[in-house]
Amino acid sequence: MRLTKFSHSCLRLTRDGAVLVIDPGGFSEHVALDDADAVLITHEHVDHLDVDKLADALDRRPSTTTVYAHPEVVAKLGALNAIVQPVNAGDTFQAAGFEVTAYGGWHAVIHPDLPVVPNLGFVVEGTVYHPGDSFEVPLDAEIETLFVPISAPWLKVSEAIDFVRAVAPRRAFALHDSLANDNGLNMLDRLLGQFSGTEYSRLVPGETIDA
Repeated sequence: MRLTKFSHSCLRLTRDGAVLVIDPGGFSEHVALDDADAVLITHEHVDHLDVDKLADALDRRPSTTTVYAHPEVVAKLGALNAIVQPVNAGDTFQAAGFEVTAYGGWHAVIHPDLPVVPNLGFVVEGTVYHPGDSFEVPLDAEIETLFVPISAPWLKVSEAIDFVRAVAPRRAFALHDSLANDNGLNMLDRLLGQFSGTEYSRLVPGETIDA
């Protein structure tokens, strides 16, 4: 299994010709969706879900693509909802031949005056975890590769560090990393590298690793 990190919160996993994409939002590159067989959407915010970009990519697909999302997100996808499968926290399903389990249920609180929207974290093949915009810990999974949000209106770096420690993966990579400039990113990298208790790094957009 190969994994490519695109900008912000978008991941692309490939295996034996199958392509699974997570969170192709407004900050991510269009190429992330090329030949996608399945798409996972953690929640409705535009930096994780760009409906127009998704619709355009699926219009050019020679075969059927399936999108998996929380029922409340499905309701916002308009004409696309014919190819969307609703999933809830606790569900395990097959997406493009990958085994996926959904965790959590809610976005982290940005401010008490703002509504909290549904958010699902996804564990792929029992080893790779994309939590969306949450710090939900999958207690029944042994995570090998964790993607940890590092910069957002709803988090502090101490929370990101404690999240990595709680999940206890073999390695962690930065997620949700398009909201800080280079100075901020370098500082966050130093803090997570020093205090998270695991092998931590930040991938550049388009960088691919073995997963």
